[in-house]
Amino acid sequence: MKVQPSPEVAAALAEGRPVVALESTIISHGLPRPDNLAAAQEFEEILRSQGVTPATIAVLDGELKAGLTPDELARIANEDIPKLTVRDLPVVLGMAGSGATTVAATSWIADRAGIRVFATGGLGGVHRGASDTYDESADLTVLGQVPITVVSAGVKSILDIPATLERLETLGVIVLGFRTKDFPSFWLTSSGHELDWRAEDAFAVAAVMHSRDALGLTSGIVVANPLPEEKQLDPAVHDAALEQALGEAEAKGLSGKEVTPFLLKRIVELTDGTSLAVNLDIARNNIEVAARIARAAVEYP
Repeated sequence: MKVQPSPEVAAALAEGRPVVALESTIISHGLPRPDNLAAAQEFEEILRSQGVTPATIAVLDGELKAGLTPDELARIANEDIPKLTVRDLPVVLGMAGSGATTVAATSWIADRAGIRVFATGGLGGVHRGASDTYDESADLTVLGQVPITVVSAGVKSILDIPATLERLETLGVIVLGFRTKDFPSFWLTSSGHELDWRAEDAFAVAAVMHSRDALGLTSGIVVANPLPEEKQLDPAVHDAALEQALGEAEAKGLSGKEVTPFLLKRIVELTDGTSLAVNLDIARNNIEVAARIARAAVEYP
């Protein structure tokens, strides 16, 4: 089944101009209404202001979409639709349904559309206690199979970060620190886990993309882009909120898919909404870097 690019995205791809994919779950599930629509519009405008075409990814009425009209963007923001990972795509397409795409589904659809760069907030990863629950995000598996370059602020600190980095290595996913060798942990600039490689600028990332393609490798590249320290969530506030949220989740006996939404919601509540504001700064920061990488990739000799 073909991806339906918007006219704007189709023209940019045909003319070899830079395009950056954006996920839709941050709109449908990550931000409250009506702020979510304003944020989605802002994210697209950041790209356009840098000469890059935005391609927000979603599934609408049984069609894979790469780039949304203003009305379609409003549907994602205002309708109650499910989150979709790759395994859900055959179901929602077969039923002519709609849904917002996770990192995994966005990566898969963007690659199928011919889009090489994708900006998100944070990746999914290996969950705490995964040795007992086997709870691991499909984001990792898909990044091992799809040659997309994803700019993210690492993974959320509610996950098992060292296990996530090990899985990315096993899956052959390149992880580049953007001007750092310290893997970020979403709300925090540093996770304390050192990376093997860093890229000093967007052209360095584009060079790695070119080399990966020349070698015939088909796994993704994660560009780990930390927030500046002055914009991160206060580490003391973060640590206290995370510890309390984890304790409450354990006391409630939550498991599997129940855990992450609960933890994220509680951390927003326990930080009086500060973590949500940091989420927006993370998205903006990643989108700006992704725009530079997308431009470098099309200009690379």
